[in-house]
Amino acid sequence: MNVSYKYERDALDPSSPYAASKAGADVLALSYFKTYGLPILITRSSNNFGPYQYPEKLIPLFTLNALEGKPLPVYGDGRNVRDWIYVQDNCAAIDLVAQKGASGEIYNIATQNERENLEVVHLILKSLRRSKELIQFVQDRPGHDRRYSLDTVKVEELGWYSSTQFEDALRETVHWYQKNEWWWKPLREARQEAK
Repeated sequence: MNVSYKYERDALDPSSPYAASKAGADVLALSYFKTYGLPILITRSSNNFGPYQYPEKLIPLFTLNALEGKPLPVYGDGRNVRDWIYVQDNCAAIDLVAQKGASGEIYNIATQNERENLEVVHLILKSLRRSKELIQFVQDRPGHDRRYSLDTVKVEELGWYSSTQFEDALRETVHWYQKNEWWWKPLREARQEAK
């Protein structure tokens, strides 16, 4: 799917079972609003990142692999585009929607901070002073969307704007993982044992 902008009421068109599960959850929740009047609010956030993110996600995975001198497996050509939002900004937006949002409405949460995956990888390597030779291109995932992009007018009308610069938050996140091996190392070891 090549998306330039996705509005809250656009038809859902998931391209993978994972995406379909999220779309199904939205539809189910909205059915409770329509049928029973439950105060349902839906937020759709762009890609989150920050401290304590599970190590299989892109930013922690590539940070930890780089720290350990392991390959960074970049899907396809690395040109997939994602909007990145720092976790504290996302939490502030969700809190605002919970307080001021209208029941039965959907709110996109994004920063208009779109980056190609390869650019994010380069920033991580630069922050850690590691070689680009760690990048290893791997086969793309089936149903992998080329670009996600969200229109955020509705959440901005509630008064929300991102307060974090992407590069600063990324650098802080990378350094957090550097300093907190006690948190992520047991998770990575447990995952290896499970394989």
